[in-house]
Amino acid sequence: MAKRKKKTPKKDKRKQEKIKANKVTVSTPKEDIKKELKISAIEEGTVIDHIPTDAAFKVVEILDLENHKGVVSIATNLQSKSIGKKGIVKVGGKGLTQEEVNKIAIVAPDATVNIIKNYDVKEKIKVRTPDVIDNVVKCSNPVCITNNEQIPTKFYVVKKDPLKIKCHYCERIMGKEDIEII
Repeated sequence: MAKRKKKTPKKDKRKQEKIKANKVTVSTPKEDIKKELKISAIEEGTVIDHIPTDAAFKVVEILDLENHKGVVSIATNLQSKSIGKKGIVKVGGKGLTQEEVNKIAIVAPDATVNIIKNYDVKEKIKVRTPDVIDNVVKCSNPVCITNNEQIPTKFYVVKKDPLKIKCHYCERIMGKEDIEII
């Protein structure tokens, strides 16, 4: 029996060719394609919009949402045409009291409160910084009577933008950076 010579397999020409990517054309220009972050809708509750990004979690604290049993959605650093970057807080199954709205107005003076019923906005409220702030802010003066006795605090709004308030008792003027919500 004669030995057969092994044939060397011929290289497949297809494997040697470089793989080229197909060019994909998009029917709409890039500028027209919008990328959005979507947060699920709530059936009933409240949406606080146009919150400065540095105040979004302060709003969560004011509303004590850590203990809320319903849906809570918090988004920060979202694009906003009016304020640059903003935050949004959605709270399912919760309405706000006037006291809560007043507290929000102190940390987010341009915020809007939307009342949601059956997935629709039933009422839109632009928060307003009140002229007098009762029992909402702690005085930054350690010797103020409100910090040493059981007396509710009271402040007068001296300037709304940027916020400056004056204590009724010790007359200390405080800016936004000094304000501590009770």
